[in-house]
Amino acid sequence: MGSKFKNFGLIGLGMVAGVAVSMQFSALAQKNAGSPLPVEEMRQLADVFGLIKTDYVEPVSDNKLLTEAISGMVASLDPHSAYLDKKAFKELKEGTQGKFVGLGIEVGMEDGYVKIVSPIEDSPAYRAGLKPGDLITRLDSQTVKGLSLDEAVKKMRGEPNTKITLTIARKGEDKPIVVTITRELIKQQSVKAKLVEPDYAWVRIAQFQEPTVEDMSKKIQALYAQNPHIKGLILDLRNDPGGVLPGAIGVSAAFLPKDVAVVSTNGQLADQKATYFAKREFYAGRTASDPLAKLPDAIKQVPMVVLINTGSASASEIVAGALQDYKRATVIGTQSFGKGSVQTIRQISADTAVKLTTARYYTPNGRSIQAKGIVPDLNVEETAEGDGLNSFRSREADLQKHLSNDKEKENTRPKVDELEEEQRLIALAKKVKPLEYGSKEDFQLAQALNHLKGLPVKVTEPKDNRDGDKAAEKSDKSGKDAKTETKKK
Repeated sequence: MGSKFKNFGLIGLGMVAGVAVSMQFSALAQKNAGSPLPVEEMRQLADVFGLIKTDYVEPVSDNKLLTEAISGMVASLDPHSAYLDKKAFKELKEGTQGKFVGLGIEVGMEDGYVKIVSPIEDSPAYRAGLKPGDLITRLDSQTVKGLSLDEAVKKMRGEPNTKITLTIARKGEDKPIVVTITRELIKQQSVKAKLVEPDYAWVRIAQFQEPTVEDMSKKIQALYAQNPHIKGLILDLRNDPGGVLPGAIGVSAAFLPKDVAVVSTNGQLADQKATYFAKREFYAGRTASDPLAKLPDAIKQVPMVVLINTGSASASEIVAGALQDYKRATVIGTQSFGKGSVQTIRQISADTAVKLTTARYYTPNGRSIQAKGIVPDLNVEETAEGDGLNSFRSREADLQKHLSNDKEKENTRPKVDELEEEQRLIALAKKVKPLEYGSKEDFQLAQALNHLKGLPVKVTEPKDNRDGDKAAEKSDKSGKDAKTETKKK
């Protein structure tokens, strides 16, 4: 598959580009490997180092060679292990705190250009008049064509009070729009919430950050202040790439019975063989208060739907898996990404670190999320036509050197002619308009509401049938007399 469609999704400029990870920060002290270094291989490494220093066409610094050696060694393990230099380590910490320096836009990729999905309210981009659907064609004097989405995102970030000039192509405008924007510290709100109908609440989590649990609690309290008799709640985790583990535990704990297991991990180290429970100490950290303490009691019983798609990964899969295992919510959407591994951050200096995969995640029923993801109870595509674009986006199982699923045999995609398939997807993507989650045009949200009301839900056979499951008539799990439609294409 071409990289264009691997990047077709929402990426906030404050987020870790690509698929974010659930993280645990370790102490600075390092553990002994426990086994002697392989002398012969170390000698070969030293010999190659010496050859490069003496024979390469131009001088190479010791620092560059050693840093690249570390980076290559870690990156060879799996797609989520990485060496974090000073800049990368800083960006990772900013992403988990919900703060970053940039323009304040959510972006995707279309026809080689950066497409604005949504400007963050009151951000520099918002005040500059950038609109959803705008195409960024130039960053300063450099054309965007040829850049990956990650590269373009990095160029738009920078230091506070520095400027960048964007060239914008906007539908309906004959000439390009040129605007200069000053970068600022953006405080990103990871939680949105509203009553989509008088009796039905919608809570969206865009990424699991340190403030997420408290922010979600406040927004749910505000919804119940508007309507104390909410009949159904939709938790929207679509395109949520993950984030910090305590956030996932806290969000799950808000809706689950007290003290139940939320997720477990298993790895080589003793501290990676652990179970995390719906208890304050697992999601509130060092804070004395419980951010969930003021939630209304009704939140534990309100009928729920969890929305997921291929962009739902890591921490969002933990939440969806836990609520699904306890039958607390019906999961609707398309199969999630399958990023079920734990990354621990080991600092190796004051401002550098190694992000190392140290364990796998398991749902309360012992299902491994890794390279499989969460299969929805009701498969619902993004549009009424059932185009299935999500099914062809990159998942964990498509990544080279991905960690295997230790519980189940992996089912890979059927082989296709990649050029023919990419051309089909290019044509398909051009028909798909940027979707504003929570809007009246949000088809999956409309189906979630139908499910909560006991109305028919349009279910589509998964285009990417990883598990060999065939869509069939399914009974509605809401307990109401309703029919679920099945659509095959």
